[in-house]
Amino acid sequence: MLLELARSKRILFFGGKGGVGKTTVAAATAATRAEEGARVLLVSTDPAHNLGHLFDRAIGASPVNIIPGLDAVELDPDATVDAHLGEVSRALHQLMPVDQHKEIDRHMQLSRSAPGMQEAAMLERIADAVSDSVGDYDLIIFDTAPSGHTARLMALPEMMSAWTEGLIRRREKADRFAGFFRDMRRDDSSMADRSIGGGDTDEQQRESRIRQILLRRRAKFTSLRDRLADPDFTSFVIVLAAERLPVLETIELHHQLQHAGISVDGLVVNKRSPQDSGDFLAARRQQEEAHLRTLEEALPELPRQDVLLVAQDVNGLDAVRRLGAMLVDR
Repeated sequence: MLLELARSKRILFFGGKGGVGKTTVAAATAATRAEEGARVLLVSTDPAHNLGHLFDRAIGASPVNIIPGLDAVELDPDATVDAHLGEVSRALHQLMPVDQHKEIDRHMQLSRSAPGMQEAAMLERIADAVSDSVGDYDLIIFDTAPSGHTARLMALPEMMSAWTEGLIRRREKADRFAGFFRDMRRDDSSMADRSIGGGDTDEQQRESRIRQILLRRRAKFTSLRDRLADPDFTSFVIVLAAERLPVLETIELHHQLQHAGISVDGLVVNKRSPQDSGDFLAARRQQEEAHLRTLEEALPELPRQDVLLVAQDVNGLDAVRRLGAMLVDR
């Protein structure tokens, strides 16, 4: 199930409750597809930076080659917010008069801790990763942060598109009023007309740049929204453990993603207790089956793939490859 999705989609998201093994399953899927000959980009949006730990090497904001065909990137949320606010600040400094720069800087500093800022900044980086990399890779895999963060992130493209569209409409309305008053002032006198003329040129150029920025942002978010909502292009896989809280959180996450228009096409139950392995694991597996019946009753239409618990930690490329082999034809 899982590898079939990875073979048929261009973008694949892995999400779920923290600690269930999203990074491990995403990395194993990415490595297996790369060894099949695909060009794969594995992107982590989780602030825990587990990709670097998993592959036992430094991974940052620029692509790092792991094996032939597989590159990996870790997007740091704090650095992403800094870069995002830096870009916005530089654009505003260019657009606004010098005497307003201190006020802009103060506003940017206050915005750093505003609710939703981290998600908005991360969404910009995801949009850039998709637009910049979709032509270079056969598959882009996103290893996302825990469920609540991911649900908000997946709902943002629609919200940001609508918000930017509203800004553009308000900007156009303000421009029409400004043009009306400029025409009125030009009628006052030829001297006033000459004195205002130069100022109008600067103001009109500034308004034009603002409109261009808004239009570019609208195009970016609209493109991302359309790609995420295309079930032939993008899919979401929820990873969970066969335990009560991860099962309930999976059901809630599925509802949230459906509401956001994201196609959820599979469930991966990680760390399943193997059968015939003694009384303790037998009792554990029996409890897992009870929780998974709750999952099946709530989400009967979703295919499910179970990954057995292994004796050692999944650490290093060889361990990732062994896990990937467990995903084949299951």
